[in-house]
Amino acid sequence: AGAVMTFSAQKCGICFQPPSIILIYRDNSQDKTRQRIMPVRNFSKFSDCSRAAEQLKNNPRHRAYLEGVSLRQLQKLYSLLRGHLEGQSLAESLEKFQQEETIDPEEDMNKLDDKELAKRKSIMDELFEKNRKKKDDPDFVYNVEVEFPLDEQLESCTWDMESDEEI
Repeated sequence: AGAVMTFSAQKCGICFQPPSIILIYRDNSQDKTRQRIMPVRNFSKFSDCSRAAEQLKNNPRHRAYLEGVSLRQLQKLYSLLRGHLEGQSLAESLEKFQQEETIDPEEDMNKLDDKELAKRKSIMDELFEKNRKKKDDPDFVYNVEVEFPLDEQLESCTWDMESDEEI
């Protein structure tokens, strides 16, 4: 096994006002749970969610924290933010993302270009992973999920904006 991750991501969410991605993570070296706020800058409803997600994931300041967060999950958060900027409700954005992320069994995979194919494949891998890793699985370490019921949507935006404080 490689080095143990210093930070294990636990929960990732998005805050619309001010736009930021919020990560709840465990600092394993100090055995504490903290939150990290990553402001989203230069992002508009015309931005590319995949690029934004990659830039955030590779950002030297955040990279170590986001190791346990999949690119797809960050893309989802950005797509929700983009939907919000376009004036969609959270439910609409989630539904739209779901549609884009759903695999059509009738679809001819041979006709897809590489990018689309890779996307389908990552969705399948993720579905497979999801089904394989059950709670009592010895290598089920933590659970990264985008969690926000609608009623908490506003509440999640009033989190204390001090970064990395103890929870």
